[in-house]
Amino acid sequence: MTQNSTVILLLTLTLTTSMYAQEKQEAVGNPVFEGWYADPEGIVFGDTYWIYPTYSAPYDQQTFFDCFSSKDLVTWTKHPRILDTQEIKWAHRAMWAPSIIEKQGKYYFFFGANDIQNNEQLGGIGVAVADKPSGPFRDHLGKPLIDKFHNGAQPIDQFVFRDKDGKHYLIYGGWRHCNIAQLNDDFTGFVPFEDDTIFQEITPQGYVEGPFMFIRNGKYYFMWSEGGWTGPNYSVAYAIADSPFGPFQRIGKVLQQDPKIATGAGHHSVIHVPGTDEYYAVYHRRPLGETDGNARVTCIDRMEFDEQGRIKPITITQEGVTARPLPPPSND
Repeated sequence: MTQNSTVILLLTLTLTTSMYAQEKQEAVGNPVFEGWYADPEGIVFGDTYWIYPTYSAPYDQQTFFDCFSSKDLVTWTKHPRILDTQEIKWAHRAMWAPSIIEKQGKYYFFFGANDIQNNEQLGGIGVAVADKPSGPFRDHLGKPLIDKFHNGAQPIDQFVFRDKDGKHYLIYGGWRHCNIAQLNDDFTGFVPFEDDTIFQEITPQGYVEGPFMFIRNGKYYFMWSEGGWTGPNYSVAYAIADSPFGPFQRIGKVLQQDPKIATGAGHHSVIHVPGTDEYYAVYHRRPLGETDGNARVTCIDRMEFDEQGRIKPITITQEGVTARPLPPPSND
């Protein structure tokens, strides 16, 4: 073989390998970023998608939060340590399941910490605030927002929900109980309901943890996780009602494992592309062959509805989703 032929062969092999690698990268989009991350909340701020997950590790190592941003759902940028126990002095472990919302130019970041097992321990649900979605966040209260069990609900897995009338609610709870409470204007406490109670239980059949709510066509979709988070049968079910208070009658599971793809698919959130009827499920799952409970990765797949407005079963994939840049933000 001549020197020129050798050079041509090497260039051809290099180009072929490069093209194969690029095709493989484009075809395999799940997980959406590297590392063990769970309980992801996906949300849109302006022209950017954001994901705020739990750092999935033993509880004593869960002492900080990272977040990720993307312009197209495919290429993600990591923003490390947007909040940690150096800032939240009352938290020392098990910082979990963040939820974030923007209000009047501030970003409020709700989280669970310390995995309290009774009302004597310090911990529960906290809230931090920042001027940007990427932080840095600072402790909003200097103490937990909720530090006790109410209606049997462990104070974890918080989701902040903005209703169509502008009211904000905190929906939360572990140990198979779910509460809803109306937040006050500055997110420092709660507004009592008409019966003077603060926490109203809305637990549907099968609920375990991980609540999420959104509105579509005037209906309230309430979703939650079922099963044990360390097992293969972790999954997501849902209900539909005319109010954020229900009553919520369980319809069925819509997200669960596929033994050919991954196990333990659960603790999700939903991204809605503004101005469209496009929805995406953002969730964690366990790669095949992994037995460590904390071996969880964050993934995205399409979520669609039938003609009656019911959620179709979500197909979990290796490919994930294709690029979807956001439309320009509305001036409304």
